[in-house]
Amino acid sequence: MLGFGTYRIDNADIPAAIQGALDAGYRHFDCAHIYGNEAAISKAFKDAGVKREDLFITSKVWNADQGYDKTLAAFEQTLKDLQMDYLDLYLIHWPNEEDFNLTLDTWKALETLYDQGKVKAIGVSNFSEKQLKEVFAMAKVKPMVNQIERHPYKTQVELGKFDEDNDIVNEGYSPIGHGHFILEDPTINKIAKAHNKTAAQVVLRWHIDTGYVIFPKSSKVSRVKENFDIFDFELTADEIKAINGLNKDEHLNYDN
Repeated sequence: MLGFGTYRIDNADIPAAIQGALDAGYRHFDCAHIYGNEAAISKAFKDAGVKREDLFITSKVWNADQGYDKTLAAFEQTLKDLQMDYLDLYLIHWPNEEDFNLTLDTWKALETLYDQGKVKAIGVSNFSEKQLKEVFAMAKVKPMVNQIERHPYKTQVELGKFDEDNDIVNEGYSPIGHGHFILEDPTINKIAKAHNKTAAQVVLRWHIDTGYVIFPKSSKVSRVKENFDIFDFELTADEIKAINGLNKDEHLNYDN
Protein backbone atom coordinates (compact mmCIF):
# COMPACT_ATOMS: atom_id res chain seq x y z
CA MET A 1 0.00 0.00 0.00
CA LEU A 2 2.89 2.37 0.70
CA GLY A 3 5.64 2.52 -1.89
CA PHE A 4 8.53 4.80 -2.71
CA GLY A 5 8.32 7.05 -5.77
CA THR A 6 11.40 7.66 -7.91
CA TYR A 7 10.15 10.44 -10.20
CA ARG A 8 12.73 13.20 -10.77
CA ILE A 9 15.27 11.83 -8.31
CA ASP A 10 18.66 12.59 -9.83
CA ASN A 11 21.02 9.68 -10.39
CA ALA A 12 23.47 11.24 -7.94
CA ASP A 13 20.82 11.20 -5.21
CA ILE A 14 19.55 7.68 -5.92
CA PRO A 15 22.00 5.70 -3.70
CA ALA A 16 21.14 7.62 -0.52
CA ALA A 17 17.43 7.82 -1.36
CA ILE A 18 17.08 4.08 -2.05
CA GLN A 19 19.14 3.10 1.00
CA GLY A 20 17.12 5.47 3.15
CA ALA A 21 13.88 4.04 1.80
CA LEU A 22 15.01 0.46 2.44
CA ASP A 23 16.13 1.37 5.95
CA ALA A 24 12.75 2.98 6.65
CA GLY A 25 10.96 -0.18 5.53
CA TYR A 26 9.91 0.45 1.94
CA ARG A 27 9.90 -2.57 -0.35
CA HIS A 28 7.58 -1.28 -3.10
CA PHE A 29 9.32 1.02 -5.61
CA ASP A 30 7.53 2.88 -8.40
CA CYS A 31 9.82 3.41 -11.40
CA ALA A 32 9.55 4.36 -15.08
CA HIS A 33 11.88 4.37 -18.06
CA ILE A 34 11.22 8.07 -18.70
CA TYR A 35 12.57 8.95 -15.22
CA GLY A 36 16.05 8.11 -16.51
CA ASN A 37 17.27 6.53 -13.29
CA GLU A 38 16.41 2.81 -13.49
CA ALA A 39 20.05 1.73 -13.94
CA ALA A 40 21.06 3.78 -10.90
CA ILE A 41 18.20 2.24 -8.92
CA SER A 42 19.40 -1.24 -9.87
CA LYS A 43 22.92 -0.47 -8.63
CA ALA A 44 21.51 0.93 -5.38
CA PHE A 45 19.56 -2.29 -4.77
CA LYS A 46 22.67 -4.35 -5.49
CA ASP A 47 24.82 -2.26 -3.18
CA ALA A 48 22.18 -2.57 -0.44
CA GLY A 49 22.17 -6.36 -0.75
CA VAL A 50 18.37 -6.53 -0.85
CA LYS A 51 16.84 -9.71 -2.28
CA ARG A 52 14.80 -9.35 -5.48
CA GLU A 53 12.00 -11.51 -4.07
CA ASP A 54 11.58 -9.05 -1.20
CA LEU A 55 10.85 -6.18 -3.59
CA PHE A 56 7.76 -5.08 -5.52
CA ILE A 57 8.93 -3.21 -8.62
CA THR A 58 6.74 -1.20 -10.97
CA SER A 59 7.80 0.37 -14.27
CA LYS A 60 5.97 2.01 -17.15
CA VAL A 61 6.15 2.19 -20.92
CA TRP A 62 6.49 5.77 -22.18
CA ASN A 63 4.43 7.36 -24.96
CA ALA A 64 7.24 7.25 -27.54
CA ASP A 65 7.52 3.48 -27.08
CA GLN A 66 3.85 2.67 -27.62
CA GLY A 67 2.86 0.02 -30.16
CA TYR A 68 3.22 -3.74 -29.92
CA ASP A 69 6.83 -4.31 -30.99
CA LYS A 70 8.17 -1.07 -29.52
CA THR A 71 6.57 -1.86 -26.17
CA LEU A 72 8.18 -5.29 -26.05
CA ALA A 73 11.56 -3.72 -26.82
CA ALA A 74 11.05 -1.00 -24.21
CA PHE A 75 10.20 -3.63 -21.61
CA GLU A 76 13.40 -5.54 -22.33
CA GLN A 77 15.39 -2.32 -21.98
CA THR A 78 13.80 -1.68 -18.60
CA LEU A 79 14.65 -5.21 -17.46
CA LYS A 80 18.22 -4.64 -18.63
CA ASP A 81 18.47 -1.30 -16.81
CA LEU A 82 17.00 -2.73 -13.61
CA GLN A 83 19.05 -5.94 -13.95
CA MET A 84 15.95 -8.02 -13.23
CA ASP A 85 14.33 -11.08 -14.77
CA TYR A 86 10.76 -9.89 -14.23
CA LEU A 87 8.67 -6.95 -13.02
CA ASP A 88 5.89 -7.10 -10.46
CA LEU A 89 3.81 -4.50 -12.31
CA TYR A 90 4.08 -2.88 -15.74
CA LEU A 91 1.89 0.05 -16.75
CA ILE A 92 1.05 2.09 -19.83
CA HIS A 93 2.26 5.48 -18.60
CA TRP A 94 -0.28 7.58 -20.54
CA PRO A 95 -3.02 6.87 -23.07
CA ASN A 96 -2.21 8.06 -26.59
CA GLU A 97 -4.86 10.71 -27.14
CA GLU A 98 -4.10 11.14 -30.87
CA ASP A 99 -4.11 7.44 -31.78
CA PHE A 100 -5.74 5.26 -29.13
CA ASN A 101 -5.39 2.23 -31.41
CA LEU A 102 -1.66 2.49 -30.73
CA THR A 103 -2.45 2.28 -27.02
CA LEU A 104 -4.60 -0.78 -27.62
CA ASP A 105 -1.66 -2.40 -29.43
CA THR A 106 0.48 -1.52 -26.43
CA TRP A 107 -2.01 -3.29 -24.20
CA LYS A 108 -1.73 -6.41 -26.36
CA ALA A 109 2.04 -6.31 -25.77
CA LEU A 110 1.47 -6.10 -22.01
CA GLU A 111 -0.81 -9.13 -22.23
CA THR A 112 1.96 -11.02 -24.04
CA LEU A 113 4.47 -10.13 -21.32
CA TYR A 114 1.96 -11.23 -18.68
CA ASP A 115 1.34 -14.54 -20.47
CA GLN A 116 5.09 -15.11 -20.65
CA GLY A 117 5.44 -14.56 -16.92
CA LYS A 118 7.81 -11.63 -17.39
CA VAL A 119 5.48 -9.39 -15.41
CA LYS A 120 3.23 -10.45 -12.53
CA ALA A 121 0.56 -7.80 -13.10
CA ILE A 122 -0.32 -5.28 -15.82
CA GLY A 123 -2.20 -2.02 -15.74
CA VAL A 124 -2.53 1.55 -16.92
CA SER A 125 -1.93 5.07 -15.71
CA ASN A 126 -3.93 8.24 -16.30
CA PHE A 127 -6.78 6.39 -18.02
CA SER A 128 -10.32 7.74 -17.90
CA GLU A 129 -13.44 5.58 -17.51
CA LYS A 130 -14.10 5.90 -21.25
CA GLN A 131 -10.57 4.78 -22.12
CA LEU A 132 -10.73 1.87 -19.70
CA LYS A 133 -13.95 0.69 -21.33
CA GLU A 134 -12.24 0.75 -24.72
CA VAL A 135 -9.50 -1.49 -23.31
CA PHE A 136 -12.11 -3.80 -21.75
CA ALA A 137 -13.74 -4.25 -25.15
CA MET A 138 -10.61 -5.82 -26.69
CA ALA A 139 -8.66 -7.14 -23.73
CA LYS A 140 -8.03 -10.79 -22.94
CA VAL A 141 -6.69 -9.64 -19.58
CA LYS A 142 -8.29 -6.59 -17.97
CA PRO A 143 -6.12 -3.88 -16.41
CA MET A 144 -5.34 -4.73 -12.79
CA VAL A 145 -4.24 -1.22 -11.78
CA ASN A 146 -5.04 2.36 -12.72
CA GLN A 147 -2.48 4.86 -11.46
CA ILE A 148 -4.04 8.32 -11.32
CA GLU A 149 -3.35 11.73 -9.83
CA ARG A 150 -4.95 11.83 -6.39
CA HIS A 151 -4.67 14.16 -3.41
CA PRO A 152 -7.09 16.07 -1.12
CA TYR A 153 -7.80 18.65 -3.83
CA LYS A 154 -8.45 15.94 -6.46
CA THR A 155 -10.16 13.03 -4.71
CA GLN A 156 -11.17 11.15 -7.90
CA VAL A 157 -14.43 9.84 -6.41
CA GLU A 158 -16.16 8.75 -9.63
CA LEU A 159 -13.11 7.25 -11.38
CA GLY A 160 -11.97 5.60 -8.17
CA LYS A 161 -15.35 3.94 -7.71
CA PHE A 162 -15.40 2.78 -11.34
CA ASP A 163 -12.00 1.18 -10.82
CA GLU A 164 -13.15 -0.54 -7.63
CA ASP A 165 -16.32 -1.81 -9.29
CA ASN A 166 -14.18 -3.38 -12.02
CA ASP A 167 -11.63 -4.96 -9.66
CA ILE A 168 -8.96 -2.45 -10.62
CA VAL A 169 -6.58 -1.39 -7.85
CA ASN A 170 -6.41 2.37 -7.40
CA GLU A 171 -2.95 3.88 -7.15
CA GLY A 172 -2.54 7.57 -6.43
CA TYR A 173 0.43 9.61 -7.61
CA SER A 174 1.28 13.10 -6.34
CA PRO A 175 -0.36 12.00 -3.06
CA ILE A 176 0.40 15.26 -1.24
CA GLY A 177 0.19 17.42 -4.36
CA HIS A 178 2.91 19.78 -5.49
CA GLY A 179 4.19 22.37 -3.09
CA HIS A 180 3.22 23.59 0.33
CA PHE A 181 -0.34 24.80 -0.18
CA ILE A 182 -2.07 21.47 0.49
CA LEU A 183 0.12 20.89 3.55
CA GLU A 184 -0.85 24.34 4.85
CA ASP A 185 -4.56 23.56 4.63
CA PRO A 186 -6.19 24.41 8.02
CA THR A 187 -8.37 21.28 8.05
CA ILE A 188 -5.41 18.98 7.48
CA ASN A 189 -3.29 20.76 10.08
CA LYS A 190 -6.06 20.57 12.68
CA ILE A 191 -6.25 16.81 12.17
CA ALA A 192 -2.45 16.55 12.26
CA LYS A 193 -2.31 18.34 15.61
CA ALA A 194 -4.93 15.97 17.05
CA HIS A 195 -2.77 12.97 16.17
CA ASN A 196 0.60 14.60 16.88
CA LYS A 197 1.57 13.98 13.27
CA THR A 198 2.68 16.17 10.36
CA ALA A 199 0.26 17.36 7.70
CA ALA A 200 2.01 15.11 5.15
CA GLN A 201 1.60 12.07 7.39
CA VAL A 202 -2.12 12.78 7.76
CA VAL A 203 -2.60 13.09 3.98
CA LEU A 204 -0.71 9.86 3.35
CA ARG A 205 -2.75 8.08 6.02
CA TRP A 206 -5.94 9.40 4.36
CA HIS A 207 -4.92 7.67 1.14
CA ILE A 208 -4.27 4.39 2.93
CA ASP A 209 -7.52 4.59 4.91
CA THR A 210 -9.49 5.20 1.70
CA GLY A 211 -7.93 2.22 -0.10
CA TYR A 212 -5.31 3.83 -2.34
CA VAL A 213 -1.83 2.49 -3.00
CA ILE A 214 0.58 5.44 -2.85
CA PHE A 215 4.28 6.11 -3.32
CA PRO A 216 5.44 9.47 -2.02
CA LYS A 217 8.96 10.41 -3.06
CA SER A 218 11.72 12.46 -1.53
CA SER A 219 15.48 12.59 -1.83
CA LYS A 220 15.71 13.73 1.80
CA VAL A 221 16.26 10.73 4.07
CA SER A 222 14.49 12.39 7.02
CA ARG A 223 11.37 12.95 4.90
CA VAL A 224 11.54 9.43 3.51
CA LYS A 225 11.39 8.06 7.06
CA GLU A 226 8.66 10.49 8.08
CA ASN A 227 6.48 9.42 5.16
CA PHE A 228 6.73 5.78 6.26
CA ASP A 229 5.81 6.51 9.88
CA ILE A 230 2.03 6.44 9.36
CA PHE A 231 1.00 3.05 10.70
CA ASP A 232 0.67 3.91 14.38
CA PHE A 233 -2.56 5.90 13.99
CA GLU A 234 -5.82 5.87 12.04
CA LEU A 235 -8.11 8.65 10.95
CA THR A 236 -11.66 8.73 12.22
CA ALA A 237 -14.59 8.56 9.83
CA ASP A 238 -15.28 12.26 10.48
CA GLU A 239 -11.65 13.17 9.73
CA ILE A 240 -11.74 11.25 6.46
CA LYS A 241 -15.00 12.97 5.56
CA ALA A 242 -13.45 16.36 6.32
CA ILE A 243 -10.47 15.68 4.04
CA ASN A 244 -12.78 14.33 1.33
CA GLY A 245 -14.62 17.64 1.57
CA LEU A 246 -11.53 19.56 0.49
CA ASN A 247 -11.93 18.32 -3.08
CA LYS A 248 -11.69 21.08 -5.70
CA ASP A 249 -11.40 18.68 -8.66
CA GLU A 250 -8.07 20.43 -9.20
CA HIS A 251 -5.41 18.77 -11.35
CA LEU A 252 -1.87 19.70 -10.45
CA ASN A 253 -0.44 17.67 -13.34
CA TYR A 254 -1.78 17.07 -16.82
CA ASP A 255 -5.49 16.54 -17.24
CA ASN A 256 -6.75 12.93 -17.12
